[in-house]
Amino acid sequence: MTAVRYYSRSGNTKLLAEAIAEAAGVPAVSVDTPEAPITEETDVLFIGGALYAYGLDRKMKDYLAGIDGSKVKKAVVFSTSWLSKHSLDLLKNGLEAKGIAVEPETLYAKNKPDEAKLAEAKSFAAKFI
Repeated sequence: MTAVRYYSRSGNTKLLAEAIAEAAGVPAVSVDTPEAPITEETDVLFIGGALYAYGLDRKMKDYLAGIDGSKVKKAVVFSTSWLSKHSLDLLKNGLEAKGIAVEPETLYAKNKPDEAKLAEAKSFAAKFI
């Protein structure tokens, strides 16, 4: 099974999540919704968030703290921001703290992803499903 989870305030990360989800044939689910917890064995979890005041949003931090690492075989991280790619490291660290293997390759878009970046997101996702 494949899952896509994200948190987005501006909608930029949501756009990437939706492109990845389309390629994976699954819905993109925001981490602040009731459907977000991973309850089944998941082969690949695509998870994305952005940097807010040099850290992850509290909703993403809470999601990472509550994730059941025994249900996720591998995670793939993605992010958007206008300043820094630091959110990728923060996501990786949160997942690895739960014992989840994290793919070294990541996807990043500066600001709002354009059509080319969304196409790249679909190709990126296809590598892992």
